[in-house]
Amino acid sequence: MAKEVTNREDNYSQWYNNLVVKADLAENSAVRGCMVIKPYGYAIWEKMHEQLDRMFKETGHVNAYFPLFIPKSFLSREAEHVEGFAKECAVVTHHRLMKDPNGNGVVVDPDARLEEELVVRPTSETIIWNTYKNWIKSYRDLPILVNQWANVVRWEMRTRLFLRTAEFLWQEGHTAHATKIEAIQEAEKMVNVYARFAREYMAMPVVIGTKSEHERFAGALETFCIEAMMQDGKALQAGTSHFLGQNFAKAFDVQFANKEGKLDYVWATSWGVSTRLMGGLIMAHSDNEGLVLPPKLAPIQVVMVPIYKGDEELSQMKEYFQKIGKELASLGISYKIDDRDNVRSGFKFAEWELKGVPVRLTVGQRDIDKGMVEIARRDTREKGETPREGIAQHIQKLLDDIQANIYRKALDYRAAKTRKVDDWEEFKVEIEKGGFLLCHWDGTPETEARIQEETKATIRCIPLDTDVIKEEGKCIYSGRPSHQRVIFARAY
Repeated sequence: MAKEVTNREDNYSQWYNNLVVKADLAENSAVRGCMVIKPYGYAIWEKMHEQLDRMFKETGHVNAYFPLFIPKSFLSREAEHVEGFAKECAVVTHHRLMKDPNGNGVVVDPDARLEEELVVRPTSETIIWNTYKNWIKSYRDLPILVNQWANVVRWEMRTRLFLRTAEFLWQEGHTAHATKIEAIQEAEKMVNVYARFAREYMAMPVVIGTKSEHERFAGALETFCIEAMMQDGKALQAGTSHFLGQNFAKAFDVQFANKEGKLDYVWATSWGVSTRLMGGLIMAHSDNEGLVLPPKLAPIQVVMVPIYKGDEELSQMKEYFQKIGKELASLGISYKIDDRDNVRSGFKFAEWELKGVPVRLTVGQRDIDKGMVEIARRDTREKGETPREGIAQHIQKLLDDIQANIYRKALDYRAAKTRKVDDWEEFKVEIEKGGFLLCHWDGTPETEARIQEETKATIRCIPLDTDVIKEEGKCIYSGRPSHQRVIFARAY
């Protein structure tokens, strides 16, 4: 099988684009900036969806659905919010087409203009808080813990499959609370849910932190985030959770009678992750041979390839594999028997490596005679023989080891590419090497903007889950006093 993917070392961006397409994850659509998520790619997203949905429900959240279209006037009610999204909005102005009188296909019917133009949702805070006004009258109606799985549109000019597209899939949680403390605790809880998902399921180490004022979500008082490092040393914002204060409640006049019988405005949060996680999964682990999928998110955890001569041997091996498959299924392990007769085994090996299947079993007639199976693991590409007896339990342990090894490798890489920098001239040299730079910052947006302007590096987060950065120092740029280090990096 010819090599499918450009080497990472030669062109990282091209490597990524090749991999998304060649591994059958997604492709560009007829609509500029939008993508088609293919069945194999969507199967991975479904695994993410299922696990996250389970985690949300375990923390008391329920799912609902809100309209795709938002009255344009809603966005103008929260000034920072509309300013943050205005340039990305797609707007519906008419509701009907008509035949072109000049015979050139169809045109917009000028008599079908909407009384109020509608925005295709870039995010749902406004439509949801307009709805919550009807749901909330008393403290007994709180908290509201609602999530929705949906698509959103943000009209991006520069797009890349999964990482940045005009339309993408996501979930967005929107919660309402009686007190400020409850809302902050909710925002913190959900960023920790995201971190646990990234670490335990995506095998992707992340740093939990808060965004600088400049990097916060439009309309939020605080944005909590998880930041991951990709294999080219760039950062990826993998999830965010926002404490919205009472901003949206005031914008939509959502008040409730508290326990003292007095009216108060509701406290709010919102939080979300998107199909951008697919891009993170690819870039955090994959190699020049293709995807490397953590077993917990792999649609196919074990692929079985028979080596045979003639239909009789193939039939015998399929039966052999089917018995193994039943044992795997009883342990909750997904599998596929690749019994295609129109491609050679070498092609199959390369294809399943490209698609990142964690474990490959290969059996020939000699293996059956000996009661053995050849096992290859995708993460290390190591191969070896193991007895047929107890194979399912062996694979179960192997999958756990692969999951842990993929995480450990990513964690070691991040550690190697994270360093403290205290000198501005050194910063300008080090940022070219990629990775996370732990630096002091004076806390001003002016300094943050100047550093970004001169180096294209941004403050990825102010870390919360590490003690390394809690120390006195001087700002890397201005020399003014600083009480802790922040993470600077170039990012997707």
